[in-house]
Amino acid sequence: MANTIRITATDGTPVAFVDEIIGSGTMKDVYFSPDKSYVVAFFKQKQDGNSKDRLENITGSYKDKIFNQPGGEYWQDLYCWPDKIVEYNGKLGLICPTYQKNFFFAKGSKNDDFLGIKGKEKEGKWFSSAKNQNTFLAPEERGDWFKYFQICIRISRAVRRLHAAGLAHSDLSYKNVLVDPTTGRASIIDIDGLVVPGKYPPDVLGTPDFIAPEVIATLHLAANDPSRKLPCIATDRHALSVMVYMYLLYRHPLRGGKVYDLDSRKDEELSMGSQALFIEHPTNTINRVKLKELQPSQLPQSDPEKIPYTVCGPYLKKLFDRSLIDSLHNPAIRPTAGEWEEALLKTVDLMQPCSNPSCWHKWFVFDNTTKPRCPFCKTEYKGVLPLINLYSSRRAGSFTPDDYRLMVYNNQYLYPWHVNRNISPNEKLTADQKKPVGYFVFHQNKWLLVNQRLHGMEDNTEKKAIPIGQAVELTEGRQILLSKEEGGRLAIIQLVQG
Repeated sequence: MANTIRITATDGTPVAFVDEIIGSGTMKDVYFSPDKSYVVAFFKQKQDGNSKDRLENITGSYKDKIFNQPGGEYWQDLYCWPDKIVEYNGKLGLICPTYQKNFFFAKGSKNDDFLGIKGKEKEGKWFSSAKNQNTFLAPEERGDWFKYFQICIRISRAVRRLHAAGLAHSDLSYKNVLVDPTTGRASIIDIDGLVVPGKYPPDVLGTPDFIAPEVIATLHLAANDPSRKLPCIATDRHALSVMVYMYLLYRHPLRGGKVYDLDSRKDEELSMGSQALFIEHPTNTINRVKLKELQPSQLPQSDPEKIPYTVCGPYLKKLFDRSLIDSLHNPAIRPTAGEWEEALLKTVDLMQPCSNPSCWHKWFVFDNTTKPRCPFCKTEYKGVLPLINLYSSRRAGSFTPDDYRLMVYNNQYLYPWHVNRNISPNEKLTADQKKPVGYFVFHQNKWLLVNQRLHGMEDNTEKKAIPIGQAVELTEGRQILLSKEEGGRLAIIQLVQG
């Protein structure tokens, strides 16, 4: 039985770990505490003074800036943040909380866990490729499409908070994010490499698939060359766009069929660097996916002709165009993490449940540009589908469109952020703002909106109040005033025939 070693952290608190390596990466060896409530990760290489100073700030002032502020407890689930620093046998180490239980595989892989991943961490890579999804993962571990949107929202929100604090992750990738598609949760790990411009340079250039093109294109330059591009907030933004694309579409946005050099190393540098090109670029088609090179296990998701990126809806299409076309080689105009978060949230409000019980995606995005049909299993929606177009007041008596729509399905809820444009569904929501204020129901062949908690809700079409506990029928063109408060919204109903 392995020995338990007891030491003291640099802040004077006692630390214990079992002298048995439970995990070993490129940079660190990891050990469990006796009760497995935390881990101790020792760096394999000696850390210089600047590295130690960075770790002291990460476990000190940077941590305080995020967690020890009003609402700071919200971020506990979104990061696995180091708590303390230790030194033992000449090596520097970090204390980190153990990953939450839901981030370990419960079922593992198909066929009695033939890959032996049961109990292992749910590294994001398992969930970002069609082959893994179709061949290896047990159906109970895959989740549904709605959950992947929730995962992307949480990752975007966590990256947005880092950037707001002036920090860059520097190695944002599916290797450094744990995800759980059964709950839609995500947690960013390996926080110890945070970059602060002008103070703490990056330790690594990133993980292949996620390194920004400008970083790869300038690898040949000396480290102190001012033209050399290194990981920073702008490169995090590229990595985030790739990650969102991969979690929603299960393929890489830049790995197409174009071969730039017969030397595989040079081809990688060109295809991911100076010559990087979106596989779904609308006018430049030289990097299209070659179907003959795909394996059956990669289909249909790896075929953009069958499942184009437009299935993600209009808000995400705009951001994919900006990030993977317009700013792929122009870092200054890349979408921010906050923009991804907003677009994902607005897209979730366009989602519809698929009526086909055999469809494992279970959801699809419908934006009223075509007939409602699941793009994955091709099942068409039958019946009438209400679409809520939201307008808000900038001045009394006048409403302007918010470019915000809500697709209705049976037993869907209406929330405060739908009712008032000044409320955003983020970490600042109060407990009361998280509660629904109404719900939609299909009853006796009529679509109804039931008022649960809204004072002053009115049917502007029939000029009458809709008291709490009462319902209003959703009919073509009906106007419903949801709130008279500043920023309050007007809902205009549109009916779509499936």
